[in-house]
Amino acid sequence: MLKWLLLIALVIFSSCKRNFFAVNDFPPMVWPKDNLFNEEKVAIGGKLFVDPILSINSKISCGTCHVPSLAFTDGKKVSEGLFPLTRSAPSLFNIGFHFKGLFWVGSASTLEKQALITVSSPLEMGLPWIIAEKRINESDVYAKAFKKIYGDIFIDSLKIASVLAQYQRTLLSNNSKFDAVMRGEMNFTPKEKRGWTIFFDADPMLPSAECSHCHVDPLFTDLSFQNNGIHTESELNGSSSEKGRESVTLNPNDRFKFKVPTLRNIAITAPYMHDGRLKSLEEVMNHYNMGGNPGFNVNPNVRSLNLSKQDISDLIAFLHTLTDVKTEE
Repeated sequence: MLKWLLLIALVIFSSCKRNFFAVNDFPPMVWPKDNLFNEEKVAIGGKLFVDPILSINSKISCGTCHVPSLAFTDGKKVSEGLFPLTRSAPSLFNIGFHFKGLFWVGSASTLEKQALITVSSPLEMGLPWIIAEKRINESDVYAKAFKKIYGDIFIDSLKIASVLAQYQRTLLSNNSKFDAVMRGEMNFTPKEKRGWTIFFDADPMLPSAECSHCHVDPLFTDLSFQNNGIHTESELNGSSSEKGRESVTLNPNDRFKFKVPTLRNIAITAPYMHDGRLKSLEEVMNHYNMGGNPGFNVNPNVRSLNLSKQDISDLIAFLHTLTDVKTEE
């Protein structure tokens, strides 16, 4: 399994490296000044990403919850590290463009900080950084690779986190049928085109689905945190320990707000929502079509849509065009 994950990761990296600095219509990716793009760092990061050396039991890697063939999700309702978590694993594709906060509630501001949190989290990988540093420094393979970049110095947590962040910034999703259509290389089917029109509210003669207010192309997320009406009345009025974005900002107005996920590769990243409560795209569309559940801070674009079965079917057909096309190297 480890060899399989590493092979897929390296293939994706090879593809991304080829067109990394020429992503059509994407915003510029901002790299930290103290961790600028370096191919050798990316290579180490890719190897570490699928290596369980950074978990307390040497059985869990970043790739455990972020599987390349599932668009770097894991296909589970909620992820499992050392213990079951309360949220699903979001896709890591295009994560390098996410500058408004990472994780579902924006609790990490950079990929470097995200790595520091995940490795040492007692629920996820559970490895104290002092032990992680010891393992890497005592590994002939990693010590040699790091020292080639940094020189003969101690490999600390910041250096380890920096290469993991480097690798994740190369995970690009920009080769779907949608992208090919935008480049003028392919055409939508009539069904897909109708779904595209409804998605972007592009024709007053067709229903408006309000999708593109939050799922803005080309990333298909605006990176904001929203309450999309997914929580039930009992959850809203109960003593749920899940506070959403409020747990970070301490602002009660952020209760039950979560990061708007990317819709790229959405057809292969079920189940959906921050806690995987919706099993299919049909369930997701039905939730929005009915207007969600009421709440004091629910996004106003979440409303009854009155979409027909045909409208929903066409929207889902369009969403399938956001899945990346595999290419031969």
